[in-house]
Amino acid sequence: MNGNQAPAGRTDGQTPPEVQAHEVRSRAELSALVARGLRPEYLMFWGHRPSRDGGVGPGCLSQWWPAPFEVDGVRYATAEHWMMAGKARLFGDERTRIRVLASRTPAEAKKLGREVAAFDEEEWALRRLELVVEGNVAKFGQDPALRAYLLGTRHRVLVEASPLDRVWGIGLAADDERAADPDRWRGLNLLGFALMEARSRLAGEEA
Repeated sequence: MNGNQAPAGRTDGQTPPEVQAHEVRSRAELSALVARGLRPEYLMFWGHRPSRDGGVGPGCLSQWWPAPFEVDGVRYATAEHWMMAGKARLFGDERTRIRVLASRTPAEAKKLGREVAAFDEEEWALRRLELVVEGNVAKFGQDPALRAYLLGTRHRVLVEASPLDRVWGIGLAADDERAADPDRWRGLNLLGFALMEARSRLAGEEA
């Protein structure tokens, strides 16, 4: 998960996307809504570079964005560190978990995550989404500027337009005509949906 992109897409003027589109948590659910005539507004992102003005922009949605946070007294340098440490913890690999926490970059953390002992793909597929949701609730919840940005995306469908990632992204770049059509995505967009769930939980705290 790792060029920032501006919001894309529009509504049809008849059925506002805020009716249900912001509540979807899978590509299949989103495709079903689009088939019913909804025209969601998408926010495409990829990469973790800051905005040109130095402010918070779409890049903060990346797992690699440098935004340290703590959970149960443990510090995580990025959401990628959280994810990979959680992966190691899930499979009882304490040695790798400690190495992930000590890693200096998200790239290093990701590499270590691929070395987790006793890894089980089926179990990981069941647990990975909630793990990333929890990490992003902590990441955005503990930083006022990041929290404001995420909540400010309101009802937009968040899309990691990574042409390289078919699990956490859509397997397509933002300028690909297929990016605005979930039926034509080449990936699952799990990061986008995890961020939308984190947004919902944080918004609930303020209700």
